[in-house]
Amino acid sequence: MSDLNPSYPVIEEAEIVEDAEVVEDADEPEPEPASAEPAAASPEPEPQPEPASVAPSSPVVTLPLGKAINKGLHDALANDPKVLLMGEDIGPLGGVYRVTEGLHAEFGPNRVLDTPLAESGILGAAIGLAMRGYRPVCEIQFDGFIFPAFDQITTQLSRMRNRHEGTITMPIVIRVPYGGHIGSIEHHSESPEAYFAHTPGLRVVSPSNSHDAYWMIQEAIASDDPVLFFEPKSRYFIKGEIDLTDSVAPLHASRVARVGTDVTVVGHGAILSTLLHAAELAAEEGTSLEVIDLRSLAPIDYGPVLDSVRKTGRLVVVQEAYGNVSVGSEIAATVAEKAFYFLEAPVIRVSGWDTPYPPSKVESMFLPDADRVLEAVDRSLAY
Repeated sequence: MSDLNPSYPVIEEAEIVEDAEVVEDADEPEPEPASAEPAAASPEPEPQPEPASVAPSSPVVTLPLGKAINKGLHDALANDPKVLLMGEDIGPLGGVYRVTEGLHAEFGPNRVLDTPLAESGILGAAIGLAMRGYRPVCEIQFDGFIFPAFDQITTQLSRMRNRHEGTITMPIVIRVPYGGHIGSIEHHSESPEAYFAHTPGLRVVSPSNSHDAYWMIQEAIASDDPVLFFEPKSRYFIKGEIDLTDSVAPLHASRVARVGTDVTVVGHGAILSTLLHAAELAAEEGTSLEVIDLRSLAPIDYGPVLDSVRKTGRLVVVQEAYGNVSVGSEIAATVAEKAFYFLEAPVIRVSGWDTPYPPSKVESMFLPDADRVLEAVDRSLAY
């Protein structure tokens, strides 16, 4: 196994993805001028020490969400020789969505491994590598392709630390491009996150924007627990800003994406753009929506959700996934249990319909949109 652990130099920030737009902080203090008098022992000017309390500039990079994940993977590979990438066509091709583009050329085939079309084998090999001290990052090419690996994930990976009484770790990340809005069919557009959020021993997270994607993928890789990292593929090419010096909240923390007063609206991943659009439309009609981005589905950080519901008295939970026995169902049940006396209306869920994922021509009828969200908001306000 020693050939999987070569030494690689840390890559400088300037060498990252070419299409990044870097904006330097214009408020960086100017250094004090050097002394006009030469030092006694040298004809050269006296070196000017760095100011003691001045922080370095904070570059802000604008990247699409897919490239943000690429940069996060790049930085993790550069900083830790134990990090490995594994998956189908992730090497020279760079993956179906080019999320791993360029990493095989830079880090080599011992760090970025093309695998056979065998998801169960990918996860089985990753478990063995984790036992040997590596940090595998496995890509599942499409959401529906994860099911051949279901046994490895739920009966082996999720239980390994508990079986060994915490004496071993399972630092494995499983990247899963998920969700619809790409005009594809079943097995390519599904949202299977609830299967894994239900399983003890797994962390399940989903970023909604480039900043979170960049930082969360690195936090997931650094975790000693297995993490399923659901990537909203409909957002892969949507640009967003990343502050490279400002990490996000902890991996499991939810956040308030938009402050409001009338109705709390909760979602994760790709659906956040729909919720924020609905909030803008509602504001034009005089209704103020507070939007919560869950970020983590297992565990769920209920603090911001409950705080918001206690303020608004109303909750609408939105997801692309099927509604039956879902993450949205769990949120509705928990809020009813912990904030019942603050509710002024029943919790309302908006989700994909409980049918197999449809053909592309009727995809828009299956997925929640702003109109369905606003209809649910109106129903809540009618109580």
